[in-house]
Amino acid sequence: MATIVDMAVNTPGFSTLVTAVKVANLVEALQSPGPFTVFAPNDDAFAKLPEGTITSLVQNPPQLARILKYHVVAGAYKAADLKKMGIVTSLESSTIPIHGDNPLEVKNATVLAADIEAENGIIHVIDTVILMGLNPAHSFQGTDVPYKV
Repeated sequence: MATIVDMAVNTPGFSTLVTAVKVANLVEALQSPGPFTVFAPNDDAFAKLPEGTITSLVQNPPQLARILKYHVVAGAYKAADLKKMGIVTSLESSTIPIHGDNPLEVKNATVLAADIEAENGIIHVIDTVILMGLNPAHSFQGTDVPYKV
């Protein structure tokens, strides 16, 4: 079975995520035994970010790594587990609210495909890049990443 990174690399629709993981130097970590639960934004999710955001993040690998770590949870959790938990703590150390049933919602993102098993964890494909902070519209405040409200 392939690792989380290998699956992202070999699945169409995740090229932006794969590039981001490489720039943030997280490939090795996400290929480790884990296990991890990854909320994986697809290319369409990244395309919804304001113009210039991806470029700014690529130029700021520490901030990019922080945002990507917010999409990862230690442990392998299927959708049914997440629903029961209601809230999880990311590798970035912030909490992520989980709600809904069908579809499952992860903060302000909808799970498009759940429970994809990898060698080192579980992947849930999401339609929106989730951001730390109480209000997603203000998650880039205090950084040099532009965010239009």
